[in-house]
Amino acid sequence: MDTITLNNGVEIPTVGLGVFQTPPEETRDAVQAALEVGYRHIDTAAAYGNQREVGEAVRAFGLDRSEVFLETKIWISDYGYEQTLHGFDKSAAKLGVEQIDLLILHQALPSEFDKTLEAYRALETLLTDGRVRAIGVSNFMVEHLTDLLANSEVVPAVNQIEVHPYFQQRQVQDVGAQHGILTQAWSTIGGITFYRDGNHGSTLQDPVIGGVAEAQAKSPAQVMLRWHVQQGRSVIPKSTQAHRIAENFDIFDFELTHDQLEAIDALDTGKRGGPEPADVTIENFGRPIPEA
Repeated sequence: MDTITLNNGVEIPTVGLGVFQTPPEETRDAVQAALEVGYRHIDTAAAYGNQREVGEAVRAFGLDRSEVFLETKIWISDYGYEQTLHGFDKSAAKLGVEQIDLLILHQALPSEFDKTLEAYRALETLLTDGRVRAIGVSNFMVEHLTDLLANSEVVPAVNQIEVHPYFQQRQVQDVGAQHGILTQAWSTIGGITFYRDGNHGSTLQDPVIGGVAEAQAKSPAQVMLRWHVQQGRSVIPKSTQAHRIAENFDIFDFELTHDQLEAIDALDTGKRGGPEPADVTIENFGRPIPEA
């Protein structure tokens, strides 16, 4: 199992299964398929509505709790100190665990950053109390990281952000690296660019990536995931198809050359596929997270 050591010494499996937009009724099968292949890291979120099914699938598989790294996220509707502590309780109960391996804030919520800071303070409390093993953030830009670091005690272990060949956020990655914050990529193979915004084109059909895939006798998805891993990022590719889940995990028997890495680096368009962080407000995106 290939792992990365977080800044607090916790080991996180490099490749995890993402379950963003995976319907609850499909989540159990996807998680089971991933565990069968060898995944030991599942990434979910309160806002995904499938935490309960993730927990059920992990328990049904029969592994010891310590063998599966569970990561989840607090949604903006539960920001604030007490609200976030309760958000942990809801997530832990749905997952069916007492301790969560990695708990992160899902968005920066720039319009109400005071609430974000209080939410992060709650994560620090949960870490001190041993209810989580590591804490972090998601979709934080440089200014958000800077503000958080100036107003917190614990440096985030992870910043989960959109990273794929067409949108690489190198400045955010670099600032994170300076502080020992692991970049964890979501939309790892650029899926968001072709199911939300067709203007990008599909990374899976990019001729540069296709050329590298042909040279390596691998798929374009495997090439992109290998590109992430060789550059030190954690990845959480999402799929509900068993053969794709297996394919996404099969990336440790080849290595991209320096020239191949540079060719993929050169594909960056600077165009975000997901929402602009400033647009994520309670008014636009807030919704209640159900009790356990």
